[in-house]
Formats: sequence, structure tokens, C-alpha cells
Amino acid sequence: MPVHPDPSRQPLLADAQQDDSPPTPPSKTFTPTFGAAAAYGILVSIVIGSGVFTSPGAIDTNVPSPAMALVMWLTGGILAWAGANTLAELGTAIQGEGGVQPYLQYIYGDLAGFLAAWTWIIAVMPATIAILSIVFVESIYSALGVTDRADALSHKGLSVLVLVVVSLANSISTRVSTHLSRFFLGTKFTSIILVVVAGLAVVVLQTSQPDRTDIGGRDWFVRNWFAYRDTIHPDGHRTVWQDLGAWEMLGHYSTAIYGALWAYSGWDKAIYISSELKDPSRQLPLTINTAIPTIVLCFFVANAAYYILLPWDVVSTSDSVAVTAISRLLGVRFGILAAVLICLVVAGSILGNSLVVGRMTVAAANKGWFPRLFTVIGRVGLLKHRSPDDAPSSTTFDAPVNAVLLSIVLSALYILFGDFRSLLTFNGLGEYTFFFLTVLGAIILRWREPGLKRPYKPLLIIPVVFALVSGFVIVRGATFAPVQALVLVVLWAIGLVIYWVKMRWFAS
Repeated sequence: MPVHPDPSRQPLLADAQQDDSPPTPPSKTFTPTFGAAAAYGILVSIVIGSGVFTSPGAIDTNVPSPAMALVMWLTGGILAWAGANTLAELGTAIQGEGGVQPYLQYIYGDLAGFLAAWTWIIAVMPATIAILSIVFVESIYSALGVTDRADALSHKGLSVLVLVVVSLANSISTRVSTHLSRFFLGTKFTSIILVVVAGLAVVVLQTSQPDRTDIGGRDWFVRNWFAYRDTIHPDGHRTVWQDLGAWEMLGHYSTAIYGALWAYSGWDKAIYISSELKDPSRQLPLTINTAIPTIVLCFFVANAAYYILLPWDVVSTSDSVAVTAISRLLGVRFGILAAVLICLVVAGSILGNSLVVGRMTVAAANKGWFPRLFTVIGRVGLLKHRSPDDAPSSTTFDAPVNAVLLSIVLSALYILFGDFRSLLTFNGLGEYTFFFLTVLGAIILRWREPGLKRPYKPLLIIPVVFALVSGFVIVRGATFAPVQALVLVVLWAIGLVIYWVKMRWFAS
């Protein structure tokens, strides 16, 4: 006989009360209005961000051949698909708003759900938006030939300005945010298509005129894609792969995978809007199993094109490979055009992540984990007590403004006090700690509650593989980035204190 979740433990994030009336039954904050197509667009818009245009150099530096670099991109895509499918299992079995937090709460208890919400709202999502804002400005500077201004106050100020302008678009309404997401989705595909078409053009020209040396990088035509070659780091350091042992090479490969995982960052975001899907049991798996293969294909062909368009030594030393490739092939003006398109891509990712963190903050506030003012929808300020004589509001202004403003403030602080590389590691450690716990929890539930109704149930090997790899990423990241790990531990300690005080306060 099927075993259904105990209602007393089920982590539905109820809508907050707007007055002092007796509690009402749990209800969803956001009306289910999204179809699979809208969810597909949002997921692709979030994942295809700066990573496919900025990570290739970091990945290429840590692999011995272009073919192995493409393997790293495929590996990252498989891991993203495995993690997303596992979360789809949980998302269709355990209903709730707020991403992984209701699943962690259901599996491990209220404290785990709180810490997940706390980490995502205070650390992971603001750091992600900060990274994207920094990349937006760095793309502009790179197109202008300026590559050494990342720490300048003007650079940080422009990054904050980009953050504020794009994030406030989510304070207009959900409908406006959806329309903007569709527009940015178009620019993402346009940017990737531009790179791929340029690569195909070089292939056609080079194969028809084998002796030409003035088109593309030519290395793709005359060198072995699978053979070892030395790689050059941005600081001029050279890695001679024939001299490395197996353990050292494994360390480089793990670093390369970490770069790929950053590019795929956002694969989990479909579950954040699962409560807004009309038929989540059917539409959530459909969204994941169409969007992620699309993303993997885009990343694979784009990176293959980079190796065709550029000399391989340039790929390993560039942090803006797309702009560099188009500039070398078509000139500076087209390079600026490429930078503009990439900026639009990044803006779309900022918009999508801002939309997600706003809804996650509302869900956490509805649960009582954050102040109730973050449950306010459609305006800035505190909760209002509605008079019985007040007419129902007909406004369509439905964005979580207070939650968006909190995200803006935190992201601005990360921009001002951090930098691209440190925030990248900080973000990864925070994310994958809870991805690991969530996927491990899905495995535990298979044993603990075998009768739990699971409309979608992938093979057990899928969550097992993801748990093993993500566990390795966490240990490796904490070992090689102790400062960022310490900051996270401090934030968790603060969260534990707040949770303890809150429980004691309400208990008394």
C-alpha cells in the first residue's frame, strides 16, 4: 500500500497571514501559471549565462588536449542532468516552494531546511548574481582592450549599477520578468549560433583551401585533437603534461570539471518554480529532460568552435574566448558586437537568478524562517493590516519587491568586497554542500520510505553517481580554498544561532 508523506512533516511552505485572524490551511504563494515551454525557457535562460563564454580558458588550462576539454564539458552536463533528475524525483514526490529547502526539511528535519534557505538566500544566490554582474562589466572592458581593471572602484561601481538595474526588472511584475526572460533567451541562442556559424565557415573555407593560413586558428586542422600538448596559463606558467603523475593529473581534471560545473550552474532552478507549474508531475521531468540536453549540445558545439576559431594557446589564456574569437576572425567592431550580445546573455542570467532568489526568500519567510516582511508581494515595506471595508486589490503588480531588494544589497556587498575567482569558489562550496545532502537524502528516502508516491523515479545509479562526485568536489574545494570554506562555516554558525534563538523565543 503506498505510503504518503505525513502531513505533519510535509514541508509545504504556506502563505503568510496578512492579518491577525486564525491560521488558514497552507496555500501556495504563486498561482500555477507556467507551462512546460515557459519552464524550459526559464531554465535555459538561467543556465546559459557567462560560463560558456568565460570558463573555456580555465578548463583548457587544466586538460592535456582539446578532446579532453570537450569530455569535461560532457561530464559536467551529465552531472547536471543527473542532479536535476534526482531533484525532479523529489520535486514530484514532496510538494513545496523554495527549491531544495523543503526536501532537506522533509528528509533531515527543520534545521536542515532552514540552513539550506539561509545559505542560498544569504550566500549562494547573491554571490551568483554578483559574479554575473562582474562578468557583465568585464566583457565590456575586454571588448575595449582593458583587462587589468577588475579591482578598480569604477569597475565595482559599474557592476553594482548593472546589478541594480537588471534586478529591479523583477520588481515590475512576474509577467514582465517572463517576457524579459524570453527576450534574453533569444540573445543567448543568437550568441552561440554566431560562434558556431563562424566555426562552420572556417571549417568550410579551410577544407576547401587547405593551404590558407589566415583563417581561424588552423591548429584544429593540422594538429591531433587527442594528443598531449603543453598548456599555457594566463601568468605565463606552462604545464608539461608528460611530466605529471596520475594524481597530479586527477587534480587538474577535477579543477576542469569544477569550471564546467560553474558553466552549468543553474541546472537545479527548475524545481524553484515547480509550485508554479500547472502539472508539475509531468512538466518538471519534461522540462529537465529537454532543457539540459539542449544546453549540453549548445556548450559542446560552442567549445568545439572555439578550438576551430582560435590558436589553441590562445584558448588557454583567454577569459573571454567568444569575444576574442570573433574579434580575431571579423575584426574589433564585430568583437564589440559579440561583447554586447554576451552582456545581454549575462543580463538574462541575472534576471533569472533574481527571479529565483526572490521566490525562495518569500517561501522561507512563509515558513517562518525569515522575517514576515519578505512575504509582501507587489510593494516595498511592512505588512499591512487590511480593514474589512477595504476593497480587494486589482493590481497586477505581483513581484516580491522586499525580497529582491535584500538580494540587491547582499550581492552589492559581495561585489565590493570580493572578486570573480574567490566568489566562484565560495558559490560552489555553498551550492554543492546542499546538493550533496539533497541527493544523498533522495537515496536515503528510497530505503526509508520505499512506498512514497514518486511520479518520477530515475534509476538509482543516477543519484549515487552524483552524490559521489559532488562529495569529492566539496572536499577538494574546502581543501584548496580554506578562506572561502571558513566564511561559509561562519555563516552557518550565525544561522544556527539565529535558528536557536528563534526556537527559544517562540518556545517561551
